[in-house]
Amino acid sequence: MSKKTLAVFIYLQDQCVPAGLLELTEDGTEVIASSFRYGLKYLDRPNAIAVDPVSLAITDREAIRGKELLPVEGLTLFGGIRAAAPDAWGRRVIEARFKAPLNSLPESAYLLEAGNQRVGALDIRPSLEAQPHIVKNSIHRLEYLMEAADRIEQGLPIPAQLEDIFLAGSQLGGMRPKAGVEDDAGVLWLAKFRSHGERLDVPWIEAATLMLASDAGLNVPAVRTETLGGKTVMLIRRFDRDLIDGAQRRRHLVSALTLLGCHEAESSTKSYADIADAIRSRIGKEGIKVDLLELFGRMVFNILVSNDDDHLRNHAFLWDPATNAWRLSPLYDVMPRPALATERLLHIGVGQQGRLATLDNALSDYARFGITKGDALAVIDRIWRVVREWKTRFEGYGVPGQEIEKIAPAFRHIDEVLSHNK
Repeated sequence: MSKKTLAVFIYLQDQCVPAGLLELTEDGTEVIASSFRYGLKYLDRPNAIAVDPVSLAITDREAIRGKELLPVEGLTLFGGIRAAAPDAWGRRVIEARFKAPLNSLPESAYLLEAGNQRVGALDIRPSLEAQPHIVKNSIHRLEYLMEAADRIEQGLPIPAQLEDIFLAGSQLGGMRPKAGVEDDAGVLWLAKFRSHGERLDVPWIEAATLMLASDAGLNVPAVRTETLGGKTVMLIRRFDRDLIDGAQRRRHLVSALTLLGCHEAESSTKSYADIADAIRSRIGKEGIKVDLLELFGRMVFNILVSNDDDHLRNHAFLWDPATNAWRLSPLYDVMPRPALATERLLHIGVGQQGRLATLDNALSDYARFGITKGDALAVIDRIWRVVREWKTRFEGYGVPGQEIEKIAPAFRHIDEVLSHNK
């Protein structure tokens, strides 16, 4: 068992400042306990943001001044800190860099090695004096990064000319191979590659599904595809970064898992209505109705396209410095799952029939979203009018015909998921 103290920095607009000290108690790869103490100078800042809005709230700054704070609900690590660590793919990249077995490093190592381009506005360093580990990768290196990602998936060594992947991929989450890149205008993108040996062209299908969601009126980042060496790469603009006057501004980001104050293992016991409750308690007043309607629309869309990867890490919130409030982030990580079963489930709860993926179930709990039944039906109508044309739209986006046929069983007809008497 060991104890490590790490320095937590945060980007406030164009300034990176120390927010406080994190103490981790680790037993091998497992975090046994953690605590956090805000810096006194940080709490004096009028624009200070809570590192974790639930466990490390700063609404009463004097009450927490100089105090050691612990995670809520018996968690061993703060959700806001965990959001700044790489997830499955980023961990694989770090392990490849150190030639370490899967999941063999302590959490502190993953936190430190994620680099300056990790998700959100936090940066984790070994001390308050340590300098940031700056990472930049050109979009022109995409083909090399794709090759390196493929080698990591296969457990192959990475030659020197492909070592950019150790910087471009270590900061990222999710299961799929990916890398962060910057285009010639200074805009940051997340490049998602096709996984080794998979049957579906997932980058093409995920990109097209996000385009479909955008056409249906949902809030989606810019997304496009490129073909390199006969393989599709999906590029999605990073929404946790703003390019202002040629400079990158980082946005603080937390997942719904953090806002609900729960552990990953509890994700499937939560629901869209639980996220709606968090929106009402955490979102600025002017954004509540907009975000609740958006969340309900995303649930409807996920039902119609059979996206059951809608766990709590795939719902996020961004800090809006203009209103000093959290807002629902743009939509991401939406991938239809082809299935023949007539009864399908989402990952989190839909309505009073639990995780059952039907619009009847979604309508059973519309009131939890603070909307009227008319609002709910209007959202369903708007999204269905677009999703019902998914094949034509996918063709228009350029998705190959064989990929459209493979993914077709994922898309539901409204008669399969909504009773006629609604």
